[in-house]
Amino acid sequence: MSRYTATIAWARGDAPFTDHRYPRAHRWRFDGGLDIPASSSPQVVPPPMSDPAAVDPEEAFVASLSSCHMLWFLSIAAQRGFVVDAYTDAAEGVMAKNGAGKLAMTVVTLRPRTVFAGQRRPSEAQLQALHQRAHEQCFIASSVLTDVRCEPELA
Repeated sequence: MSRYTATIAWARGDAPFTDHRYPRAHRWRFDGGLDIPASSSPQVVPPPMSDPAAVDPEEAFVASLSSCHMLWFLSIAAQRGFVVDAYTDAAEGVMAKNGAGKLAMTVVTLRPRTVFAGQRRPSEAQLQALHQRAHEQCFIASSVLTDVRCEPELA
C-alpha cells in the first residue's frame, strides 16, 4: 500500500464570510515541497472571489487523468521498443448532471498527440492498442466513475 499526501491551506483574512463573497484562493502543498496556487473554478464562482490564474479542482482532475495515462503510455511504448520524442495532450473535461441529477465531471476526453523517432513506429492499430493498455493500467482512471475517453492522433 502506498500513501500520498497533500496539504490544502486557506485563510479568510479580513473578508466577510457569511455573504459568500469570501476569497476561494488557497494553496496546495505537496510532500516534495511544491506549492501551487489553487482556487475554485471561475466558471463556478466568479472573480474576484475565485482566481482564474490558479489551478482549480476540475482542471486538476482532468490533468491527473491525462498525466497518469501519459506516464503509462510512455512506459508501455518503451517496453514495446517504440521511441517517443514528444507527447502532448489537449485533454478536456465536461461538467454536467449525472444520472442522479448532480453536477459531476461526466466525461474526460484525452487527445494525445505523440511524436515517435527511429525506424520502428507504431501502426494506427498498434497506437490504439498502446493507448488502450495505458488506459487499463492508469490508477486514476480506475479510481473514478467518469467516462474517460482517448482519441490519440499520430503527429
